[in-house]
Amino acid sequence: MKQVLSFSQGIEGERNLIQMNNVISEMEKVATETFPKSIEIRTSLSKDLKQVTGDATQLHQVLMNLCVNARDAMPDGGILDIVTENMFIDEKQVRMNMEARVGQYIVIAVSDTGTGIPADVLDKIFIPFFTTKERGKGTGLGLSTSLNIVKSHGGFVDVQSEVGKGTEFKVYLPVAATTLTQEVGVDFRPHAGSGETILVVDDEAPIRETTLAILASNGYNAITANNGEEAIALYKQKKEEIKLVLMDMSMPVMDGPACIQELCKINRKSRS
Repeated sequence: MKQVLSFSQGIEGERNLIQMNNVISEMEKVATETFPKSIEIRTSLSKDLKQVTGDATQLHQVLMNLCVNARDAMPDGGILDIVTENMFIDEKQVRMNMEARVGQYIVIAVSDTGTGIPADVLDKIFIPFFTTKERGKGTGLGLSTSLNIVKSHGGFVDVQSEVGKGTEFKVYLPVAATTLTQEVGVDFRPHAGSGETILVVDDEAPIRETTLAILASNGYNAITANNGEEAIALYKQKKEEIKLVLMDMSMPVMDGPACIQELCKINRKSRS
């Protein structure tokens, strides 16, 4: 049976106990394989990092968005640092950030030595569709989607940047409630494929490339389309081969919802 998998803002994902160091380690492998060799990836992960409750796939998406942005900010190479630690947020810190609550958090810091973000842009980066990238290089949804995911997990995001020196994003996630007495880490290792064909539809080249690399490294045959119209043309040619469609919901030419409707029509016609 043909399936369409879509990612959009506001989707409530699964909630499990997660050890974020495991999620970061998996993401680090993908980044090491796909990022330019001129970018050095460093990690410093707390050995006693507490667990959080959340959706591992969504949180992986947040980290990947931050790392891809860091990569793009270092076209001539540099250092990408990922650090985790436990932190207690007190009342003083809560007064400085309205999204915070007093209690135990884990902090994931993603920093780069790239171009930095100008002060007049910094307060706009989480606005949907705001982007400083060239046309075709980004829709401006990566950071806004990441922020929504973090907020849906009860967390918040802080960013510091200096032009010419780099940027640091800190993701704060509340530690899992103490009522969850048994800590069982989520196995984030993806299911291995057997050559199944997956159609990846996204107008952002970095996301297509990264998704392609992840799928290929896990035994899938991935093909890509830049927008809905290209996806429909490819689907008509290869609908018997394509087992799954990964669809970006916001694209030029034809967006995700419109494309999904057309793909469903093709399926109905093929069955009649």
